[in-house]
Amino acid sequence: MKNIAVWITLFAVALGLSATSVNAQSSEELAKKLSNPIASLISVPFQFNYDHGYGLEDGDKATLNIQPVIPLSLNEDWNLISRTILPVTWQNDIAGPSGTQFGLGDTLQSFFLSPSKPTASGIVWGAGPVFLLPTATDELLGSGKWGAGPTAVILKQDGPWTYGMLGNHIWSFAGQSDRRDVSSTFLQPFISYTTKDAWTFSLNTESTYDWETNDWSVPINFTVAKLVTIDKQPISLTAGIRYWADAPENGPEGIGFRVALTFLFPK
Repeated sequence: MKNIAVWITLFAVALGLSATSVNAQSSEELAKKLSNPIASLISVPFQFNYDHGYGLEDGDKATLNIQPVIPLSLNEDWNLISRTILPVTWQNDIAGPSGTQFGLGDTLQSFFLSPSKPTASGIVWGAGPVFLLPTATDELLGSGKWGAGPTAVILKQDGPWTYGMLGNHIWSFAGQSDRRDVSSTFLQPFISYTTKDAWTFSLNTESTYDWETNDWSVPINFTVAKLVTIDKQPISLTAGIRYWADAPENGPEGIGFRVALTFLFPK
């Protein structure tokens, strides 16, 4: 819980520095770009999530997701966006009296090929492959499988509003033979509202359907973010809560929370 207090303190202190933010117009534009998963903007989020209620022992899980987003311009018409999620996890009794584990989880690597400009109707889209890499340092932190599949995102930004959907499906094709196969669908509908002084209010779900066990995991997330600058470095600070609307029998329950620190590197 000590790490949780550090994140909350950092969030509060940085909000106090919001008067040093870049001019309102550029702050608003950057904040809106952060609402676009495939924006032409290098960003490095550090996203901390806490959930509880796992299994018979009401286990706890805290995960720091390191999520760099790096866009590459292929030509005047097309961009290739790399999105990586590397989890660092601490958990306790998530599989009955299973004790404590700490280390890396499996890495999720996505690539989106996306037009450099929205369509005539303002639609932004991207599609490509997604890969599951078995980087977990403990068997209870990962699947033990290599996986791959398609991923896509579609969204529209209309004034202060951003709304859209990101999804993927992963099948395992190699890995530890004694581990369960992976066949899972991820769906993330999202909507956000960005004010002129760079506050962003967001609502989404990060739902996963496991085709091997026929189970849904459906967390509903509400977050508030503020874009500030500290020593000329644009930073987005986020805090919010999540409610587990559905989960497997041994999955999390009730309310969890999220805080995040995102470094932005505009061109």
